[in-house]
Amino acid sequence: MKTIDELLAEGVTGKRVFVRADLNVPLSGTTITDDGRIRAVRPTVEKLAAAGARVIVASHLGRPKGAPDPAFSLAPAAARLGELIGADVAFATDTVGESARATVAALTDGKVAVIENLRFNPGETSKDDAERGAFADRLAELADVYVGDGFGAVHRKHASVFDLPARLPHAAGDLIATEVGVLKKLTEKVERPYAVVLGGSKVSDKLGVIDHLLERADRILIGGGMAYTFLKAQGHEVGSSLLQEDQIPAVLEYLERAKEKGVEFVLPVDVVVSEQFPDLKAKAPTEHRTVPADAIPAGFMGLDNGPETNKLYASKLADAVTVFWNGPMGVFEHPDYAEGTRAVAQALVDSSGFSVVGGGDSAAAVRILGFDENAFGHISTGGGASLEYLEGKTLPGLAALED
Repeated sequence: MKTIDELLAEGVTGKRVFVRADLNVPLSGTTITDDGRIRAVRPTVEKLAAAGARVIVASHLGRPKGAPDPAFSLAPAAARLGELIGADVAFATDTVGESARATVAALTDGKVAVIENLRFNPGETSKDDAERGAFADRLAELADVYVGDGFGAVHRKHASVFDLPARLPHAAGDLIATEVGVLKKLTEKVERPYAVVLGGSKVSDKLGVIDHLLERADRILIGGGMAYTFLKAQGHEVGSSLLQEDQIPAVLEYLERAKEKGVEFVLPVDVVVSEQFPDLKAKAPTEHRTVPADAIPAGFMGLDNGPETNKLYASKLADAVTVFWNGPMGVFEHPDYAEGTRAVAQALVDSSGFSVVGGGDSAAAVRILGFDENAFGHISTGGGASLEYLEGKTLPGLAALED
């Protein structure tokens, strides 16, 4: 795929460059609680603006129902982008309507605008090729060139991700180039030992990547809510912990395949449990205890890895040359259940290997728990996209950028 530097060498002064970014940031009202994705696209925006392009930044945010919804406006993200680049950023209050056309027409060389949430238009996410294509046609009227830099959306067959690049000269932005380069390190000529840490709530979300990694990883460490389905599959009682009983056959198959292939599967040996799920807003202290992972009492739910598990996981990561981590080890948003996630993050910081934090809640946890982002090899902006890439799937947004 063409790089942004190759695009710049051809000249972009005076051209309208449509940058498909990922500004899908978490909001509390209109306050951005994690601006990592905006900071990630900043270099591409600044590079284009410095070269004299008229930059049109577009993105989705949240899951509006194909119609305008003030709760999902990109206005806060546009304001934050302006703060980061130290320049005024114009904001269009629609996607392809009068405001978008007027805002783009008013751009001068080196200036930047953000158009409203693409998912306010039903054509963005439509499964109907004609409806999606019609929206892409209208987006294409706004621009002369397309730059794909929204890695967190490249696994979606959406109008601005998949259809629009076919209608304009296109290139990959710096963020996508970096993300793909990192993922190739996890799939092609991997330096070993290669350890993978998988957490999060549901086993079903990770089945594909586990299947793929059984052919590649040396160790797979399991935590978070998904761990309890593994523990149940081994015959242990898990109390009222999160459980996907329908996934137990698949889990048993993976455990058997891991044994056959010599892949080490590591599960919690102790867990922190409570009788109630914590209030994540109040974050008040809760009643909890640590119990062996094979002895969770009836009526108690596992909410985090215990201290012995934290030591075990740190030891399994200490000599890893390559580490991929996706998914928290517990309910990290509450201080009583954050230590498992903190321990994994600290183990990656302490490791001399190449560590990749696979986006989503893992990336959020790193920031919320106060870690220096530069202490990790790479923090991805796309959890879902990273997982699908590791599953070996073709990602529509990357395929669309191929020459």
